[in-house]
Amino acid sequence: MSNSMRQAAIAAIVSTKHKLDHINFKDGHIKELFGQDVFSEPVQRERLPKPVFKALQKTIKQGATLDPAIADAVATAMKDWAIEKGATHFTHMFQPMTGLTAEKHDSFLQPSEPGQALLEFSGKELVRGEPDASSFPSGGIRATFEARGYTAWDPTSPAFIMENPNGATLVIPTAFVSWTGEALDKKTPLLRSMEALSKQALRIIKLFGNHDAKKVFTTVGPEQEYFLIDKNFYFGRLDLQATGRTLFGCPPPKGQEMEDQYFGAIPERVLAYMADVESQLFQLGVPIKTRHNEVAPSQYELAPIFEDSNLGTDHQMLTMELLRRTATKYGLVCLLHEKPFAGINGSGKHNNWSMSTDAGENLLDPGDTPEHNVQFLVFCTAVIRAVNKYAKLLRVSVASAANDHRLGANEAPPAIISIFLGDQLQEIVDHLADSGSAKSTKSRGFMDEIGVNVLPRLPKDAGDRNRTSPFAFTGNKFEFRAVGSSFSIAGANTVLNTIVAESIDVIATNLEKARAEGKDLTKAIGDLLPGLLKENRRVLFLGDNYTAEWHAEAEKRGLPNLRNTPEALPAILEKESIELFTKYKVYSERELNSRFTILCESYVKTVSIEGRCAVVMATTMILPAALRYQTEVAQSVQALTLAGVKAPARQTALLKKLTETIDSLQETTEKLDHAVNHEAKGSLLDHAKYARDHVVTALVEVRKHADALETMVADDLWPLPTYREMLFIK
Repeated sequence: MSNSMRQAAIAAIVSTKHKLDHINFKDGHIKELFGQDVFSEPVQRERLPKPVFKALQKTIKQGATLDPAIADAVATAMKDWAIEKGATHFTHMFQPMTGLTAEKHDSFLQPSEPGQALLEFSGKELVRGEPDASSFPSGGIRATFEARGYTAWDPTSPAFIMENPNGATLVIPTAFVSWTGEALDKKTPLLRSMEALSKQALRIIKLFGNHDAKKVFTTVGPEQEYFLIDKNFYFGRLDLQATGRTLFGCPPPKGQEMEDQYFGAIPERVLAYMADVESQLFQLGVPIKTRHNEVAPSQYELAPIFEDSNLGTDHQMLTMELLRRTATKYGLVCLLHEKPFAGINGSGKHNNWSMSTDAGENLLDPGDTPEHNVQFLVFCTAVIRAVNKYAKLLRVSVASAANDHRLGANEAPPAIISIFLGDQLQEIVDHLADSGSAKSTKSRGFMDEIGVNVLPRLPKDAGDRNRTSPFAFTGNKFEFRAVGSSFSIAGANTVLNTIVAESIDVIATNLEKARAEGKDLTKAIGDLLPGLLKENRRVLFLGDNYTAEWHAEAEKRGLPNLRNTPEALPAILEKESIELFTKYKVYSERELNSRFTILCESYVKTVSIEGRCAVVMATTMILPAALRYQTEVAQSVQALTLAGVKAPARQTALLKKLTETIDSLQETTEKLDHAVNHEAKGSLLDHAKYARDHVVTALVEVRKHADALETMVADDLWPLPTYREMLFIK
C-alpha cells in the first residue's frame, strides 16, 4: 500500500457522506423498543398454557428441574411467536471455548405431501441440538474423529429474534456438552458455579432468619471498552486484520497527553453508531445504560445495568457481536483487542459483580452503617478470604496473550490481585480484625461548602475510588477490572462464583456448628470473623497499585505476581484448584485439564500468528519502502559528489543511520522468522514459554527497528496507515 493509497483512503473518508439516521427514536421510543424481540416473561404469560408458564417460571426463578413434558407446548408457542416476527429459521446459540458464540441454522420448514410443506418446531428440537463438536477446541475431551456434541436449551436465558436483511432467526441460548457429558463451553461451568454459590449463600441468609429466599443470584454489569477506526485504514493494515492489533506503528505527535478525549463530546458519526447499537440491544432486552468517550483517542465505552450472571454473559456476547456488525454500516471497524495501539490506553471490561436473593436483596449492600450490618460483613469477609486464597485462579481467568499487553500498564491494574475496600470499610475491617468489634469514624455525609451558592449540597461517599485496583469495592458491588475487552465474562465469573461459594461454605459450616452448640449467632460471628480477616487481610490495599513500592510490598506479603499467561496457567492444575472445582462440581478434573490445554494452545497460536504476520509485513511492506528511500538518499549524496560538492555530514550520517536501521530490521526479522518456525520441544506449557521467551521477544525487536524507520522514511513512501491517521481521522 503506497502513500498514494493512503491519501486515497483519507480522501475517501473525507468525501464519503454516511447515512447517520438509521434510527428514529421519535417513531419507536426506547420504552416500546425494549425487549420487543425477546420471548420474555410477558410473552410467555400471554402465549403459554397457565400450568406450563408456571412450571417454566419456577425453573427460571427458583432453579427447579425443568419438566420435559412442557417442552412441546413451549416450542409451539415459541415457533408461532417467531414466525409472526418474520423468522424462517431457528438456531441453538452456544459458547464454545473459542471465546465467541457459535450457531447452526435450521429451517422451520418440513416437507409434507408432494409439493407441500408445514412449519414445525418440536419440543425435542427445542431441548436438544447436535452440532458437530469435532472442530471446536476441546482440550482432548473429544478426538477429531469423535464428532458428536449436544446443545441443551437454557430456559433461564430467554430466546430472541435476530434480524437480518433477508429475514430473521429464532435464537435459543444453549449449553454445549460432549457425548460423554463434559462441558465443551463456557456457559455450563458458569451455570454450575451459580448453583454452587446459591446453595452456600442460602445457608447464611437462613441463619439470619430469611427462609423465604429460594435462590441467590450472582449479578454482573460488565463495562465494555472498544476502539473505532475507519474501515479504509483497517483494510490497509494486515496486522489489524490478522491479529486485531497493530504490530507496528510509532506514537503520534499527539496521543492522549492532553486528556481531552475522556468524557468529551462524542463525534456525530460515532454517536449515530452508538444509538444504532443501543437500539438493537434494547430490542433484545439488553439494558444498556451508559455511553461515553474513553481515555484514548478513538476509544469508547458502553455499560449495562446489572443482570443475573448467566443472562448478563449472554447479553455481553450479543453486545460484542452487534458492536462489530453495526460498525460496517457507518464505514467503521470496531476493535475489541485489549491493546490495539502500543503506547495508547488499552481496553478492558470491568466486571461489576454482586450477589442478590430472588427477592432482590443485594447481599453486598452495606447500608448507611456497614459496621452494624452483620450479614453484609459476613458476605464481605467471604469475598476477602476467597480473593486472597484463590488469587492465582482469578489471575488465570483473565490470562491471554492479548491481555498480557494491557495488565500492568497505566490503564489497567497490575497482575497482582489485591482488594480495595475504601476508607470506611477498610477501617471497619481493621477494627474487627484487631479488636473484634466493628467500628467506623467515617460516614457518607455531605461535602463541605464548595464555594458556589447556587450549587446543590452534594452527598459524599465515605471513601474515594481506586482506579488502579484490580478488585475494588464500589458501593454495593466488587469491580473486577482485570478482565480483557475481548473476553467472554463467563470464565472470570465462573471462578469468582466458585471461590466465593467455597468461602461462604467455610463460614456457614462454622456458624451452623456454633448454633448447634447453643451459641448466639452474633457471638458466633464475632468469634469467627476477626480471625478470618487477620488471616486474609494481606490482600487489602488502599494505595496506588502502579507503584514499584506496592510491588515490593506485595512480594513481602507473599501475594502472587504472575506477570504473563505462561506463568499463570499452571495454577489451573494445582491440587488446591482441582479439589475446589471438583468439590462444587463446577469442573471435573478432566475438564480442568482440557481448559489448561486450550489456553496453552491459544497462547501459542496467537503469538505465532502475530510472528508470521510481522515477518510478512516487515519483509514485503516496510523493508521495500525503506530500501527505496535509502536509494533516494544514496543517489542524492552520490549526485552531490559527482557534481564536485562534498555531501554535508548530516546527509551522509542520515544514509549511515538508515542503512544500519534497515540492516537491523532484516537481522531481527530473520530471527523472528526462525523463532516462529522453530519446533519447540516439551510439554504444552513449554511451547507457551518458548513463544513468550523467543517469539514475543523477537517481535519487540523487529518492531523497534520498524518504528524507527517510520520516523525516517519519506512519508510519500511509507506503506502503512499511521497512528496519527487511524486515531484522529474519521
